[in-house]
Amino acid sequence: MTATYEIITVRPLSGAIGAELSGVDASRDLSKQTVAEVRQALLAYNVVFLRDQDLTSEHFLRFAGLLGEPIEYPLLEGLPGFPMITPVVKREDERVNFGGVWHTDTSYQPTPPMATLLLAREVPPVGGDTLFANQYLAYETLSDGMKAMLGELTAVSSSKKADGSATREDRVRESGRAGAPDEISSEHPVVRTHPETGRKALYVNIAHTVRFAGMTEGESAPLLGYLYAQSVRPEFTCRFSWGVGSIAIWDNRCTQHNPINDYHGYLRVMHRITLRGDRPA
Repeated sequence: MTATYEIITVRPLSGAIGAELSGVDASRDLSKQTVAEVRQALLAYNVVFLRDQDLTSEHFLRFAGLLGEPIEYPLLEGLPGFPMITPVVKREDERVNFGGVWHTDTSYQPTPPMATLLLAREVPPVGGDTLFANQYLAYETLSDGMKAMLGELTAVSSSKKADGSATREDRVRESGRAGAPDEISSEHPVVRTHPETGRKALYVNIAHTVRFAGMTEGESAPLLGYLYAQSVRPEFTCRFSWGVGSIAIWDNRCTQHNPINDYHGYLRVMHRITLRGDRPA
């Protein structure tokens, strides 16, 4: 993870994944060098964090556009006037949070997003942290025999899988996109090669992966269960505590994340932008 940065400062958050960046004001026009260094840090650490960013929706969308092409979330409406920005909200009276399980964002799409940006608008006084896990390490620490077997497999992901959909159903009923399909399903390799780094990463997750292609769910379950546990071993993770104005940017091609649901009775409001990706290979 050694790299040279001339403009930004990078402070690793753990030994496996994640770094906090300073020297970036996302509300301003950023130089090409600054943007290049942010992307360099993202590729090196899988997820990077900015703190104390005072952003309007225009600022947030412009900043995201420097890193990639913002796209709409397939199931929910965005903010009025900003369809690319999806509100992610847990209200004081709710007990279940949105996406509260380990996952890679919308891996059920034919071309899942390259990256996600999440901006904290309102956070609880304590709790509501997010965990991130390095999927390069999840793959690289497997045995050679397991790697060889997984390299031949593809997996089916679905937007209707119970582990992922339970936290979305209320939101879809309240603010679902008009004309959104009832189910989105795709097949992707179990091991994908990152198009920029060339490294291989494990690419299954408990929220969306249903089974291996050509196998039943029952036949797939034992091996998938092992891979789900392998994906999120503690030594592959970092934990981020949010403050208002914090931004997390994670690379969906090699990262899983899990928002911790430990702040009942408090409002948590986040704004989310995803960036266009390519078909996993």
